[in-house]
Amino acid sequence: MRDKIVMVTGANSGMGLATSTELARRGARVIMVCRSEERGKIAIEEAMRQSGSQNMELLIGDLGDLDSIRRLAAEYKSRYQVLDVLINNAGVVSLKRKLTKHGFEMQLGINHLGHFLLTKLLLDRLMLADQGRIVNVSSGAYKVGKIHVNDPTLKKRYNIAKGYAQSKLANILFTKQMAVKLIGTRVTANCLHPGAVVTNLGVDRNTGFGKRVYTLLRPFFLSPEQGSQSALYLATAPEISEVSGEYFYRQKIQTLTPRANNMEDAQWLWDWSEKQVGL
Repeated sequence: MRDKIVMVTGANSGMGLATSTELARRGARVIMVCRSEERGKIAIEEAMRQSGSQNMELLIGDLGDLDSIRRLAAEYKSRYQVLDVLINNAGVVSLKRKLTKHGFEMQLGINHLGHFLLTKLLLDRLMLADQGRIVNVSSGAYKVGKIHVNDPTLKKRYNIAKGYAQSKLANILFTKQMAVKLIGTRVTANCLHPGAVVTNLGVDRNTGFGKRVYTLLRPFFLSPEQGSQSALYLATAPEISEVSGEYFYRQKIQTLTPRANNMEDAQWLWDWSEKQVGL
């Protein structure tokens, strides 16, 4: 990975931090994207310490704010001409129905739409790489997901599982449609299930809700370092340089459910997403 530039979203903790650290250790220049500058500074110091590399940079970007994403992309493009790997790792779980700045249900807005816009804005830089890679972190939760075409922001009958599963299915459908559009280019798009990883994804920073569950379950789940292995594989492995549009678990291609292979839904989601983010 020496001389490669990799951007990792949600890099301040969990798998994002573990992925950033290991990529820096392998010689990549790592752009850590964090929503909070304060937490980001702490994270990048820790990543530098653990990796032994100073070849890292912090950029601030809120995946729930389309304006912030545009500023992030513009800032990156003002500094770098090429992007070798984009790892769309940031994610949220929301117990109650919450909205992003632009009025999207938060899980779909951040987990899917934010990354959709960021990827599209940086695609020209990925195209200039020797072999650009888009890596989307999904989840096995997609299996119970459905794209609610008549109510994508879940105004009716919201629940946490419904929202999260829809957003993770959206990650896969976005990956598959992106792979189709990338045919004939040097850029690939793949997604992954990291496994049951214990992170602070479901912990409410304001109320602390979920912290006790997090503590109780921790011994039974993968560590962030273990969970990051599939993302690292998709970002670095030479043998998959021409593999695109696939869903991986434990470094192996997995068979998807019919809903995750529904290209009509993938096209609908793509068209809807473009309209929502103003592309």
